[in-house]
Amino acid sequence: MIKNLVKMVIGDPVERALSKYRDIVEEINALEPDMQKLSDDQLSAKTDEFRQRLKEGETLNDLMVEAFAVVRETAVRAIGLRHYDVQMIGGIVLHEGRIAEMKTGEGKTLVATLPLYLNALTGKGVHLVTPNDYLSKYGLQTMGPVYHMLGLSSAVIQNTGGDPNSGSFLYDLDFDADDDRYQHLRPITRREAYAADITYGTNNEFGFDYLRDNMV
Repeated sequence: MIKNLVKMVIGDPVERALSKYRDIVEEINALEPDMQKLSDDQLSAKTDEFRQRLKEGETLNDLMVEAFAVVRETAVRAIGLRHYDVQMIGGIVLHEGRIAEMKTGEGKTLVATLPLYLNALTGKGVHLVTPNDYLSKYGLQTMGPVYHMLGLSSAVIQNTGGDPNSGSFLYDLDFDADDDRYQHLRPITRREAYAADITYGTNNEFGFDYLRDNMV
């Protein structure tokens, strides 16, 4: 009763938040026709343009609408997948540092490309944390073409049984692996993996690497 009364007086906070997100998604959708007119090279050049605009004083929030529109169009061309509006909302929520709960099959892997790309524009590196090696490797192999097309480097770190000098791979569209499970994943050092614009890995590997670095 009290809960309903509060909603009547101040409104539903969840619905208010969703309304704000829907307005942002409408702005992103409005840019889609313009993005579709761009050539692949022009779409890729947006990354350098965004980075320059950041240097000139714009913020990630200033760039978010256009950057998300760029990622959506790139995903359509690179992997044949288009972000749904609800996935756009998920990307906005993640960029804000909030929790976006999504069920299996709702496209978390695709959603992550949005905030990953946007935040990678700073040049400071972005990490995507998964609970197991398969998900981190699958995520990079599936979404790597998107980052590649946009001119970003992306890597993955795998469990190596305690050996910090192996189990790291860079997504390389031209690399033909002997093992099909590692197609387009070129072996690199762990340091190189962390130097990539986007790095996939598990909570365990990121955590142990942090501990190893601070014990040296």
